[in-house]
Amino acid sequence: MKKHLNTLFVTLEGCWLSKDGDTVKVNSEGQCLLRIPLHNLEGIVTLGWDIGVSPYLMGACAEKGITLSFCNPYGKFLAGVQGFMKGNILLRREQYRWADEEAKWVGVAREMIAAKIANCRNLLLRAQRTYGKNLAEEVNRLAAFCRMARGCVSGDILRGIEGSAAETYFSCLSHCQRTEDPELVFEGRNRRPPKDCFNALLSFLYSLLCHDARSALESSGIDAAAGFLHRDRPGRPGMALDLMEEFRAPLADRLALTLINRRQISSDDFDREESGAVFLKEDSRKKVLTAWQERKKTVLVHPFLQEKTTLGLLIHIQALLLARHLRGDMDCYPPFIGK
Repeated sequence: MKKHLNTLFVTLEGCWLSKDGDTVKVNSEGQCLLRIPLHNLEGIVTLGWDIGVSPYLMGACAEKGITLSFCNPYGKFLAGVQGFMKGNILLRREQYRWADEEAKWVGVAREMIAAKIANCRNLLLRAQRTYGKNLAEEVNRLAAFCRMARGCVSGDILRGIEGSAAETYFSCLSHCQRTEDPELVFEGRNRRPPKDCFNALLSFLYSLLCHDARSALESSGIDAAAGFLHRDRPGRPGMALDLMEEFRAPLADRLALTLINRRQISSDDFDREESGAVFLKEDSRKKVLTAWQERKKTVLVHPFLQEKTTLGLLIHIQALLLARHLRGDMDCYPPFIGK
């Protein structure tokens, strides 16, 4: 089983990352700020416009299976470094064949979307129990959408179901909040760029989740770009976006709510641009990154394997289960549905 390793996040502009022996060295203005052994890392993420990485370190990351992602300061993925893909070429050929046959890929996609909706519903049920909110109507609608998704045989119809479920879910997400700061109250999903604090936090967390999904797929031998529900588009990791769907609510959304409800994040943690875009400040990103890594250490029992694991390893397990299904070793893909 894969070990739970760390991800190195670098946010300081002007840093230079290089390989020194078996370690990653982070330099800034001629001074060494940090050294980390490569064997302790599963990923490196730069979050800035002026952060460099030496070709020697890039090669070492590719060789050792350490996912290296370059993002802008707000978490938007810009580029990644990839060496020779792991796994059997026959697995990727099978993945591409499935992607070209809707009758095949929709069976996997509907399980992922049904799990996404179920996890959204579970988050609302938790809020209903904790805060005494009456969300019965929304919870019942999500249950109906979940049943519809499981019986869907059309990709376009499945996307419509997912969109309707997302609209229902986001329409009442503010009922899960416990904040007196009006600038933190969620009033609906918006992005590219986010226009308010909560959406800025969500978008940043989704970027981190996408990095983890891409890393999990590549380490399992699956092409992160060739998605099923998210169709081919240059530069878009379609399969990573597919895989992360079932983890949005239990990992990213729940962490965003926790940070706000516990007052670990306030409206002062965000910058507002003249265009109306809202983004996390640099120091605030560090707080969120620390909380993200801690959240991934949460221990739980995998509902399908019935083995203890962590939230951070879940997405790697799901990628391996997907690979087994594509190879024909499993009759169906078992998605993750939390409690």
